[in-house]
Amino acid sequence: MVKKKVIIISVGGSVIVPDDIDVGFLKELNKLVRDYKDKYKFILITGGGSTAREYQKAADSVAELDAEDLDWLGIHATRLNAHLLRTIFKDIAYSRFIKNPGKKVKFDNVLIAAGWKPGFSTDYDAVKLAETYNSETVVNMTNIEYLYEKDPTIYKNAKKIEKTDWEGLKSIVGEKWVPGMNTPFDPEAVKKGVKLGLKLVLVGNNLHNFRKFLDGKKFKGSIVE
Repeated sequence: MVKKKVIIISVGGSVIVPDDIDVGFLKELNKLVRDYKDKYKFILITGGGSTAREYQKAADSVAELDAEDLDWLGIHATRLNAHLLRTIFKDIAYSRFIKNPGKKVKFDNVLIAAGWKPGFSTDYDAVKLAETYNSETVVNMTNIEYLYEKDPTIYKNAKKIEKTDWEGLKSIVGEKWVPGMNTPFDPEAVKKGVKLGLKLVLVGNNLHNFRKFLDGKKFKGSIVE
């Protein structure tokens, strides 16, 4: 029996809950994972996205919060999203979603993961999961298809980057993690990705496009390695 390759997918909160929960995206993700589960093992880790930021913003406007308070709000937002995915994949996934990316569990098809502890984003957790489960690839699924030299939602002339190395990514995202920050990838995760020599793939939220990647075909997106 051929051993299935493990792929870590960091599913951004921005694609699960852009404004309202994106049921269409969830239906497509559900079908994709089931179509490819005999070829790959999937570990899906969920971000907090706008849900996290709304809670952080509300709390911060009422009381003076420190970074740990803000982080915990974000972590619980990721866990709500993880529970959503765990419910969808209930029949083929590990019996509960996991919180500690460094603690290995045995699973056959799908494992759902959520935020771990203050000071670490789910991007970092995704890289840590790759280390724990000996995966060479982390896929980052967000609402932007490519990596850009600067924020394309602010700078309309921002150039897309289809391929770069980890040092190139580091120059874009900076050095420090701040709770609720909105960057292509967490700076702390970048540092760890460098050490592990991982391949990071950014594919946006188009799951037909992601299928192309899984099939080894040309796809729209960016590669960091």
